[in-house]
Amino acid sequence: MSAPQETPPKRRILVVEDDPSISLGLRMNLESEGYEVALAEDGEVGLTRGMERWDLLILDVMLPHVNGFEVLKALRARGVRTPVIMLSARNAEMDKVLGLELGAEDYVTKPFSLAELLARVRVALRRTVPERGPAREPSRAWRFGTVVVDPETREVRRGGELVDVTAKEFDILATLLGAGGRVLSRQQIFEAVWGVNHHGTTRTIDNFLAQLRGKLEDDATAPKHLVTVRGVGYRIVV
Repeated sequence: MSAPQETPPKRRILVVEDDPSISLGLRMNLESEGYEVALAEDGEVGLTRGMERWDLLILDVMLPHVNGFEVLKALRARGVRTPVIMLSARNAEMDKVLGLELGAEDYVTKPFSLAELLARVRVALRRTVPERGPAREPSRAWRFGTVVVDPETREVRRGGELVDVTAKEFDILATLLGAGGRVLSRQQIFEAVWGVNHHGTTRTIDNFLAQLRGKLEDDATAPKHLVTVRGVGYRIVV
């Protein structure tokens, strides 16, 4: 007698949309299609939750606090490669081009046909490898030295011990790690973490890097991993 086949886990979708009539309608219809769905009502929440493990993001462009383009740019800068379908009431060609160049999988203009959007969701998910069995995909944790950074739980451990980092410290660390060793300027880090329209000084980055070095380096005065590139910015040596 053959063993019963295990049911594959549901594909997980995050909908980032501030219009409750749209987000709740999408949730109801996506769940009826068999997906596991969560909602985020603004760009800040969407950016934070977007760091978790999802099979697909449905991301509105016009969001409170941080717009969809900035959310997508920041996620890609942090190494998040989850497929993204963007929603927008704006039909301008340059908006579509920008979304696709930032790494979106697809761009859908409001008002949209629900049947068409569901079809686009299925296409986007077919381009990713389905998960099998009860276990999720391997963790995308980053490692350098004795430090392990988990973008899904937003936990940082050094030598196996949990390190207390602030939300912004984590975001800056994830941005540098997502760059894969490339040098990022202070401006690039600032825009990835706070957004392009935030008013502030890029020298804030120096203060955060000093705090991170104190928590993660063996010798904060002679860092081996969180390295300054004079006249340019910072990079992580893994």
